[in-house]
Amino acid sequence: MVKLCHWTMLTGGFWKCCIVSGHGVILLLFLFSSVVSVYVEAYDNLLSGPVAQYTALSQKIGGDFLNPVIQEVQAFREKNRSSPLFNHLSAVSESVPALGWVAMAPKPGPYVKEMQDAAMFYTNRVLKDYKEKDKMHVEWVSAYVSIWTELQAYIKQHHTTGLSWSQTGPVASASGGAPAPPPPGPPPPPMDLGKSSGGDSGATNHNALFASINKGADITKGLKHVSDNQKTHKNPVLKAQGGPLPSGPKPFAAWPTAAASPARTLPPVLELDGKKWKVENQEGAHGLVISDTELKQVVYAFKCNNSTLQVKGKINSITLDNCKKLGLVFEDVVGIVEVINCKDVKVQVMGKVPTISINKTDGCHVYLSKDSLSCEIVSAKSSEMNVLVPNKDGEYTEIPVPEQFKTVWDGSKLVTTATEIAG
Repeated sequence: MVKLCHWTMLTGGFWKCCIVSGHGVILLLFLFSSVVSVYVEAYDNLLSGPVAQYTALSQKIGGDFLNPVIQEVQAFREKNRSSPLFNHLSAVSESVPALGWVAMAPKPGPYVKEMQDAAMFYTNRVLKDYKEKDKMHVEWVSAYVSIWTELQAYIKQHHTTGLSWSQTGPVASASGGAPAPPPPGPPPPPMDLGKSSGGDSGATNHNALFASINKGADITKGLKHVSDNQKTHKNPVLKAQGGPLPSGPKPFAAWPTAAASPARTLPPVLELDGKKWKVENQEGAHGLVISDTELKQVVYAFKCNNSTLQVKGKINSITLDNCKKLGLVFEDVVGIVEVINCKDVKVQVMGKVPTISINKTDGCHVYLSKDSLSCEIVSAKSSEMNVLVPNKDGEYTEIPVPEQFKTVWDGSKLVTTATEIAG
């Protein structure tokens, strides 16, 4: 679906900029009018290569890839956290801002690389989930990642410092050639410093100014003497009254700022909506319990602060999003427990869980049970993470999760290992 098309003039010729949506991704196309240049052919190769392969694989996978429109790529992902293709949607959602490279200068290439890296957390999870199950999803990841890789190579070769737009330019002719721009007009006449808009008064004012400067020390003879009783700092009475109004310019006044609007308080929510338990906007709520659970259900806690939540029974997955100082206790999860954009949270496993994901979180303590010691903990863009492992005596041993890594080239591949900060 083409949402926006606009003809404009770009260095090298006339282009048509089109934004196209579909299959879980937005494509920004540049269609050259009539005259074909090297960088247009290179862009066509990008579209007919990795983009076409990605689109074909998305159609085969189907499901949630056939629904979102351009304005809702990221919103669609947030509304479908229980989707089996949530990691696929997240990969697209995290990296889709790379399409704004056309407005990034002077280094659009590194910007695309940054957006590609943002999706890596989720593409790695897709590879982990489907590596031994369905090779089509592995091919999908390869095709999607190659879109951004090829786009970076394209930008580096043809638009290293960004696009050069021309806001004004002749309209392309039907024959494909652009008419030559009109010749520049004659230069303006040299400025006469002896004249001003006021006629001869300009020269008169200049002469008076230089005459005053030439007086030297005598220039101060025309100044009026101010006695001590007229000086604010020497006259307490005058100082108390605020003194006379200054005759000079008024002091600089800052631009008026709009009054900060009060924070919007939303009502707390704890309800079952279809298969999703929604726990939202809880403040200081200790003792929240979800007990009537089923295996197909998920729990989604959003913006819950200074609260505790207990989930009983066996459930599909649990997500903590934008929570602060929240304590979570649960029994069994067959899928994944996700901690996203949180701060200072604690997660305790009473039964089993295969995977705990910590993403963009500062401060997370994970208490494992004896039955959950085989749990995989995946972290990205997070800090102050600690895993507490139970001992035989019932006490816990606290182990920090590495935040610093070292990467070296071994001659054939990159090898990354965790490092500890000395000191």
